[in-house]
Amino acid sequence: MSQISAKAVKDLRDKTGVGMMDCKKALEENGGDMQKAIEYLRKKGAALAAKRADREASEGAVVVRISDASDAGVILELNCETDFVARGGDFTGFAESIADAALAGGIDSAEKMMNVSLGEAYNGETVEDAIKSMTGKLGEKIDLKRLGMLAAKDGIVSGYVHPGSKLGALVQVKAAGNDESEGLVKDIAMQIAASAPIVVERAAVPREYVEKEKEIFRQQALSQGKPEQFVDKIITGRLEKYYQEVVLLEQSFIKDSNARVRDVLDDFAKRHDTPIDVESFIRYQLGE
Repeated sequence: MSQISAKAVKDLRDKTGVGMMDCKKALEENGGDMQKAIEYLRKKGAALAAKRADREASEGAVVVRISDASDAGVILELNCETDFVARGGDFTGFAESIADAALAGGIDSAEKMMNVSLGEAYNGETVEDAIKSMTGKLGEKIDLKRLGMLAAKDGIVSGYVHPGSKLGALVQVKAAGNDESEGLVKDIAMQIAASAPIVVERAAVPREYVEKEKEIFRQQALSQGKPEQFVDKIITGRLEKYYQEVVLLEQSFIKDSNARVRDVLDDFAKRHDTPIDVESFIRYQLGE
């Protein structure tokens, strides 16, 4: 067997990111052939991915990418097993590369993303194969748990990721694009991340959610000894508080607790003589 040079080992490491000893072994097993060694390491990564398939991947990162024109955005959650790996450059760079490719390709789900190539930086591998390779490289289960995309034909898409990359939001707003409106939409994305609404407006709250809350409030009132004739009024009052918690437009604004989000948007529209309406949003919290 010919001697494997240190340069060849380094070249393979640069191409794959795998440890030096593993690179040396791959080259030795394949007679110094670089392409065969890369394939060997890919297969090794796939084998390790299969072994770790049943492991729990509850750490990771939430990543948001917004287009230069602020008319589209992607949010994803990529999982791994430990916070140590989640904070490493290899993992975060991989998550960002997936988000960039999703935005460039207009991909709106994790399932569709699996067959998309990540380009030369990942040896032309699809996301599915790159995940297997990354599992082999990092020694942990890697899982693209979810991915979503919003695109605005006539408006703005903005996003926010909370420091630590465990919580993020993407929001689509119908409005004219300028510095002031984009600043407000960014605030709305922060609002969504921080306050966890489930819908934009009251009418969109699923009926079964409302009925469930009403029954809970009814049982609470009766267990507290409230007279039957007052229970319906109590339920109505508590339901209003529920709407203020879960409906984005009815939440207290994070930058002014005396104003509702709806009030902030209405005030902006009046001052700038232009309508502004939240159309949809996506919120991801790690491990949800």
